[in-house]
Amino acid sequence: MHAFRAAVEAHDFDAVEALLADDVVFSSPVVFRPYHGKATTTAILRAVERVFEDFRYERVIGEAGGRDHALVFSARVGDRDIGGCDFLRLDDDGRIAEFTVMVRPLSGALALQAAMAEEFERIAEEAGKP
Repeated sequence: MHAFRAAVEAHDFDAVEALLADDVVFSSPVVFRPYHGKATTTAILRAVERVFEDFRYERVIGEAGGRDHALVFSARVGDRDIGGCDFLRLDDDGRIAEFTVMVRPLSGALALQAAMAEEFERIAEEAGKP
């Protein structure tokens, strides 16, 4: 999962997009239903980059060559510190098929939800959806 981490840390979202399966399922920490597809997931991740400040991965959990990985991160949204984890599951081709994000504490999750709501129209535009 070093390629994904490196792409995120380099702010290279073209590389991030290339690592996603076409039918990737993205589960947000602040929205009940998952999102489907590469374009939507990429647009969400670009918005998260705009919203998060001081984002950094702190460690990666998972076997090299394995299908399941957890990337522990910290960030800030406004004046709220956030701790979180990206859970990634790879498909048979080594692309990210499932992407689930968890964050804490609740005050940070609520700040993230509010900030992402402000990005909604831009996410839809970037994903090519009206």
